[in-house]
Formats: sequence, C-alpha cells, structure tokens
Amino acid sequence: MNNLLRLIGRRLIALPIMALGVTFLVFFLMSFSKVDPAYNALGESATPEAVAQYHEEHGLDDPWAVRYVRYLGGLVQGDLGTYGAAQYSVGDRIAKALPVTMQLTFIGLIIGAVVSFLLGVIAALYRDKWPDQLIRVISIGGLATPSFWLAVLLILLFSSYMHVLPASGALPNFFTNPGGYLARMIMPAVALAFPLTGQMTRIVRTAMVEELDKDYVRTARGAGIPERIVIARNVLRNALITPVTTLGLKIGYLMGGAVVIEVIFNLPGMGMAILEGIQGNETMLVQGVVIVVALSFIIINIVVDLLYILINPRIRTV
Repeated sequence: MNNLLRLIGRRLIALPIMALGVTFLVFFLMSFSKVDPAYNALGESATPEAVAQYHEEHGLDDPWAVRYVRYLGGLVQGDLGTYGAAQYSVGDRIAKALPVTMQLTFIGLIIGAVVSFLLGVIAALYRDKWPDQLIRVISIGGLATPSFWLAVLLILLFSSYMHVLPASGALPNFFTNPGGYLARMIMPAVALAFPLTGQMTRIVRTAMVEELDKDYVRTARGAGIPERIVIARNVLRNALITPVTTLGLKIGYLMGGAVVIEVIFNLPGMGMAILEGIQGNETMLVQGVVIVVALSFIIINIVVDLLYILINPRIRTV
C-alpha cells in the first residue's frame, strides 16, 4: 500500500510541474513571433498612437516575465485571451473545436483497439501458420503507413473515385443524423487508427504467445479443460493487461495525430483552429490551442498511468 501511494503521489506531483513547463515553453516560443497583436485587432491601417494605446491597455510593453505570469493567471481562470479584429474569445473557439478532436480520437481508439485485439489473438492462436503470417504483413504495413498518407488514399478511393463517403463539409450531429455523422468521421478515424492497429496487434500477439507458453496453460490442457475455456477465462485475462495499459498510453498520441488528420478532412477541430490562427497571424489563438492540446496530452497520460498502477499489481512493488 505504501508503494502504491508513493507511486500515485509521484504522478500527481509531476502533473502541475509538467503543465507549468508546457505553458512556459509555448509562451516563450510564441514571444519570438514578429506579429503585433495590435494590428490584428485594430487593422493594418491603425495609427501609431492607437497601436501604442492598445499596447498600454493590454500590457504588451511589459517585461516578458510579467506578461507570462499574467497569462498564467488568466489560464488558471479559463481566460486564454482574445484574437481577431472582433476580439473573439480563444476559450470559446477551443470549446467548439476540442469536442470534435476528442470524438475523432475516441472513434480511432475504438477501431484500433477492437481490430488489433482480434488480429493479435488470432495470430497467437494460429502461431506460425498462414493466418499469423498474413496478420504479420498487415501489422507491418500499419507500422509503416503514415496516417496523413493513408488519409489521402482514402479520399481518392472513397470520395473521388467511388463517391460513397464525404471528405469535406459540415459535421452532422450524431443524435439527429447518426448515419451522416459516421459517414463523415469513418475515413479520418480509420486513417488515424491504422498505424495504432499495426503496433497494438504485435503487442497483443506477443502477450498472448507468452501466456500460452506458461505452465498453467499446459496443466489446464492436460487436465482436459476445453481450449476455449482456458483461453477465455485465463489466457485472455492475463495476457491483455499489458496491451490495455499500452493502448491507454497511446490516447495522447492519437489526439496529436487527430490534429493533423482534421486539416486533411476539413473537420472543425483543434487542427483547423491552429490552421486558422496560422493563416490569420493570430498568435494568441495558436498559443491557446497548442497549450490546451499539450495539457490534454499530459493529463490523459497521467490518468492512464494511474489506472495502470491500479490495474497491474506487479508495478506497485517497483
């Protein structure tokens, strides 16, 4: 119990330190931008007097450390600043974009998990036979295929050639139009999940093979227990601990990949928000989106790490 509490305490202590480091790094890098927020807000024809007044009102002439502490204080309160001539809220823009990114990440995770677990189990049960060899080729192909390249191929095949799935357009609401929603999300989700599937299939197969070679499996088989019961009740339960926890740690990476996939499929998520900020020279928007994505990545991985400690008793003794 003491080891468990110590491990959990380490993760919880690391969370604010890592979050502070991310905000510091992003704010520091964005401070090198040559874009003046005053001209974005007032227009390129703004007079020097108006620009100077804007700088004074928003503290843009203050030392870097003072601006960082002020931004950090606003961030703690949920205020990520404003952007554009109309002074749109960065927080409101992210609130609209983040759910789309999380939905794409979740769908990609489900596809990757289900397919990789099925393929990995089949490959282990038919070890060194033709199903195993075929699945090995598929998994290596997944590892070698970039998501963005697969996304382009899917668009060319299913949108440009077959005309069965949309590659752009508005994202329908799932509850009012589930068919349209799934049709819009399936290609980006598959493109996102395919590399994960290749990696997780190999992990599941390895874990299953190691478990099948253990003494208790041979003893159970020798005692006449049916194969399906041995596999379902014992082998799967023990073998899937490592793949499940590894899959959880991949959620953050999937979220980062979803940002790129969204741009290719024109989905209104965090990727499009970053692109909007870059094209409009809106440093506050880019800064806010990057910080939220990075913090989400950290929080998700910390939570999964804590769940890993609770699920796997063996790590508590480390």
